[in-house]
Parts: sequence; C-alpha cells; structure tokens
Amino acid sequence: MQQFAGGNERFLRRYEYDDSWVIAADIGLSEDEVDVDIVGSTAIVVADTGASVTETEFELPAGDAEVGVQNGVLTITIQK
Repeated sequence: MQQFAGGNERFLRRYEYDDSWVIAADIGLSEDEVDVDIVGSTAIVVADTGASVTETEFELPAGDAEVGVQNGVLTITIQK
C-alpha cells in the first residue's frame, strides 16, 4: 500500500492485489459532483461543488480502469 497526501491534505491510497490495483481517494463529494476521465494512463478528476471547480490529474498503472464514487470515496480499479 502506498499513501499520498496532497496540498489539501486529502489522502490517496494505492493498493496492489494479485489481479488489480485499487486507488482510493477520500474526496468527500457525491457522484454528481465528480467527473473522472481516464486518458491513457492519466486520471483527470474534476470536482464541481457549485461554489468552485477544481481539477486534479495523476498517473495510473497501465490497464483497464473502472471508476466509482460511494460515500465520498473515489475508487479507481485497474485490472492487471
């Protein structure tokens, strides 16, 4: 497991399993407030709270990615 904290102190965790990588970020937003695009090996996360819009990019391991947001946690699962 690797763990990173950005300038806003939100945590990003990366877990490695036998068949996949899982990246989880506590964003504290609903699915309607977050848009995630995967371009190549880059995740582009746009958060629109109505009061402000922020964009964050980070690199992903290579593979097919599946994105979900539940209870304020963004999860990206990449199959190896």
